[in-house]
Amino acid sequence: MTTDELELDAGLEASTPVWAVFGDLMAGLLGAFVLILLFALASQLELASRLENEVRQRQLETQRRTELERALAVPLAAGRVTLDHGRIGISGSVLFGFNSAELQPEGRQLLKSLAAPLATYLQSRDEALMVSGFTDDRLMRGGKNQVFADNWELSAQRALTVTRTLIEEGVPASAVFAAAFGAEQPVASNDSAEGRAKNRRVEMSPTPRPSREAASSP
Repeated sequence: MTTDELELDAGLEASTPVWAVFGDLMAGLLGAFVLILLFALASQLELASRLENEVRQRQLETQRRTELERALAVPLAAGRVTLDHGRIGISGSVLFGFNSAELQPEGRQLLKSLAAPLATYLQSRDEALMVSGFTDDRLMRGGKNQVFADNWELSAQRALTVTRTLIEEGVPASAVFAAAFGAEQPVASNDSAEGRAKNRRVEMSPTPRPSREAASSP
């Protein structure tokens, strides 16, 4: 073998490991690129699924509000109730006298007009109605004729009165429940008579029923 042939063989032997390492490096880079691409695609799919779910939830909420507005069209048009983000509001002065949990005739008539459309709405969506009582922040007055210990008790009794009246007028007992908030969660300042009047209210909010699976689990 000539000297040139020997030098050529030596060059080939020396260059072979370099190409092998380069090939391994390229294969590694290609694998990393594929992994990054797959991760990006998975992230995009997850983001698209999340956005789709959010859009669907907003559409369902809009549909829910539209159905509720349709069910309460008459009292809403008459200004007897308000509807804000799915919460039906009734002024406390319409339903009750001062420091009283006894329904006034106007309040009873209003609840009677609401019972049928509410019952139909709740049944169509398999939801329950939470009746919440609220007061202003003025303390209950003392004295021998005081019936309620505090604003919590007054708001609770008012919520119960509305709940029982709705049941009497046809709303299924299994589809309505009462809650009391006292002077908490005001919607206006208690520094003025107008603000206190707004805070003395009863709200009714349709809510999803607990799933049967959750209710039956230990």
